[in-house]
This record gives sequence, C-alpha cells and structure tokens, in this order.
Amino acid sequence: MSASRRASVALVVALVAGCNLAPEYARPSAFPPTASAGPPAAYRELTPADFPSTDGWKMAQPRDDLIRGSWWEMFDDPLLNELEQQVDVSNQSLALAAANYRVARALVAEARAQLFPTVTTSPSVTRSSSGATTSSSVTRSSSSATTQFQLPFDASWEADLWGRIRNSVSASRDEAQATAADLENTRLLIHSEVAVDYFELRAQDSQKEILDGTVIAFRKALELTKIRHEGGIASDEDVAQAETQLESTIAQDTDLGILRAQLEHAIAALIGKPASSFSIPLAPLQPNPSAVPLGLPSQLLERRPDIAAAERRVAAANAQIGVVKAAFFPTLTLSGSAGFASTALGSLLSAPSRFWQFGASLAQTLFDGGKRQATVEQAMASYDGTVATYRQTVLTAFQEVEDELAALRILSQERVQQDAAVASAQTALARAEDRYKFGIDSYLNVITAQSTLLTNQRTAMNIRLAQMTASVLLIKALGGGWEASRLASLNQANGMLH
Repeated sequence: MSASRRASVALVVALVAGCNLAPEYARPSAFPPTASAGPPAAYRELTPADFPSTDGWKMAQPRDDLIRGSWWEMFDDPLLNELEQQVDVSNQSLALAAANYRVARALVAEARAQLFPTVTTSPSVTRSSSGATTSSSVTRSSSSATTQFQLPFDASWEADLWGRIRNSVSASRDEAQATAADLENTRLLIHSEVAVDYFELRAQDSQKEILDGTVIAFRKALELTKIRHEGGIASDEDVAQAETQLESTIAQDTDLGILRAQLEHAIAALIGKPASSFSIPLAPLQPNPSAVPLGLPSQLLERRPDIAAAERRVAAANAQIGVVKAAFFPTLTLSGSAGFASTALGSLLSAPSRFWQFGASLAQTLFDGGKRQATVEQAMASYDGTVATYRQTVLTAFQEVEDELAALRILSQERVQQDAAVASAQTALARAEDRYKFGIDSYLNVITAQSTLLTNQRTAMNIRLAQMTASVLLIKALGGGWEASRLASLNQANGMLH
C-alpha cells in the first residue's frame, strides 16, 4: 500500500473515530469522602447473636439463599400470591413506568441515528416559459415552454470528530438503563404496598375478631348484672356501667369497617380493578414473619434498583460533559448530491442526465459571550448533583435496612412481653369478676379489668402486624430479589450496547 493511500485510510479512521472529550467514567464511591471507605462488613441492628430470640430468623447462606423474585411467596398466603400476580398485569403506575422505559429506548435509537448519513430525495417536475424578447428595432414574441424533470438524492453526514454524537448516545443509553431500573423500583414499591395493605387489612379482621368476642363477653356480663340487679344484689349504676361498656365496644367494632374498606379499595386500585367490583373475604391475620435472608451489606449496592438508577444517571451526566465540551471545536459536515435531470421523461434515467456534487464544510463559533463555558460548568455541576443523589440513595438504603432490622429485633421482644401482659390482664379480669360476684368489689373494678384486657389484646395484634409490615419493608429495603446485572442483559436484549 502506498504512503498516500495509507495516509488516506488513516484520515478516514480518524474522522470516524475522532476523540472523546468526556471524562473517563468510573463509578463514584458510594459514601461521602468523610465516611468510611466502603460498606460495613455486617449489619449492626440484627446480628447472628440476636437470631435465636428473633422470630423466624437465621443466618443467610451464600447466594442460593438470597431473596427471589416472587418474594411474597415467603409468607405462604395463597390469596396474597394471587393479588401480587395481578400487579404486573393491570397496575397502571407500572404501565406508565414501562411506557417511560420504551420512550427512553427510542431516544437511544434516535441519538444513534446521528452516527449515520442522512439521505433525502425530492423528485420534481417544473414547467416554465421564457416569455417575450425585445430588441432595439423589433419586438418578437417567442414564448417557448419547457418541462424539467429532476430526481435528486441529497446526503449529509456530520463527522463525529470530538465525540459529541457518541457521548449523546452514551448519555441516552445510560438514561435508558436508569429508566429500566426505575421501572423495577416501581414494581418493587407496588408489590410491597400490596403486601403491606393486605396484612393491615388482615389485622383489621383480627381486631374485629377480638372485638366480636369481647362484645359477646360484655353482653353476657350485662345479662348477669341485670339478673343480679333484679335480685337486689347489683345496683342501677352497675347496670348502666355494663351497658356503657357494651355499647362503647360495639361502636369500636363498627368503626373498624372504615379502615378495612379503605384498605380493600387501595388494594383494588393497586391491582388495576375498580373498587366497586372488588372484595376480600374476612380472615384473621396469620402472624408468621418470614426469615428474610440478609446477605452482606456490600451486596446491597447491587440489589437496589433505585441505587442502580442513581448510578446510571451519574454515568449519563458524565457523558453529557463530553457533549457540551465538543461545542468548543469546529463541526465538519460532509454533503453531496446526485441524481438525474432532463427535459424529457423518457431520457431522465439515462447517463447524459446524471449530475453530482460533493463538498465539505466547517462550522465554528467564534464568539458567544461565554455561553459554551457556562454550559460546561452547568454540565459539571449537574454531574456533581447526580453523585450526591447517588450517595444519598445509598445512605438511605442502609438506613432503611437497619431501621427494619431494629424493628424486627425489638418487636420480637415486645411480642413476648405483650403476650405476658395479655395473660396477666386475663388473670386480673377473672379475679375482679370473682370479687364482684362475692360482693367484695364494685362493678367498676370489673369494667377496668375488661378494658385493660381488651387494650392489651389489641396491642398484641398491632405488634404482630408491625412484625409482618417490617418483614415486607425489609424485603423492599434489600431490593426484593433484584440484581443490577439485569441491566447488562437488558442492554444486550435491546441492542443498547456500544
């Protein structure tokens, strides 16, 4: 190969490859510089030493014991499984997030299209006449009409010398990945909201079961008090107090229906069904908090879709710096046109009718009053903002995990303590009833004991609900079985790689 040909090839390669003005991207540190160099070695709020005293907990084994996709199956509730399966089919917030992801994918294809020439055509037919001509002595009318047929093809291509287009593609691709992670984060949030609402509804059913049983007991106590009143043993005041206690409890029982209806309506909206045609049968809460495998704190960075989305937006902001820096350099545009032009349609596509032209142009901004520099500073500030957002997302993730671990550890202790309080309240009520029957104490002592027992029973149920809710929120805080590696496979499936 001759030296001139090698030089031509090198020039073409340089024009195509160009250079890249974006800073070399490296994932920023997950924690602020003032914090530790990396994630902690273990979670603080629930350690292996706490597992024996914490409901259902165990040490997480290697990756075979990580959370799986259909994590709600860990609670072994067929109706909950059925409701969760409908989220991916009918939830409209999820449909919106999926549509946003498709938009982001289309923007990647739109940005990539700038790497290729733009070819257009504009066929035309023109009919024209030369009109009259005038000389110094004679005016002659020579009206001659002609028809011109044209079939041109125009092409233009911007050489990506400074990486503006390639960085635009990279920024769009990174944003598409972030949007894909947003989609998964939305999915996780909705699934966890369904589970939380479902357990709260079941807790309302359990509260109703407690109150229904209490109403029966209070009604029997009222009947007994009336019998004692008729026998002259109980006073009018005792009967009035028993009636007040009964009616007050019935009112509490009725009031439960408001929140239950609202929870049922909320679940209907989450699974994409009209509230007027959706219902969930009554059933008490089955308080069985599942042993959620924790994994290692370092794995949290790869398991949270919101962290992945924040990191991908850092990469997009980094590429955007290269886009705006390219404005300081000239733009080289190659253009050309070719086609056919003839006055006769029959000879339009013949060799003598061909025409062509080719050219190149450079465009350079000479003065803009500092606009380009301001744009670069804006892009760099935006990059710093995305880094701060990424780090704050990481900090929030660790906070949420530790919050729920602390809640589960403490709730396990509280549950034991509250169950002991319920047992004591039951004993105190039995003794108060005996003392009242023997005329030792007034009926007010019985009412106080009844109220204390009811309050403790309802508190015990609320603790069990809090355990179930904390289990769901811990699964959400751990990412719900998602992994950041899915973004790479998503790129391959959708052709979004370099």
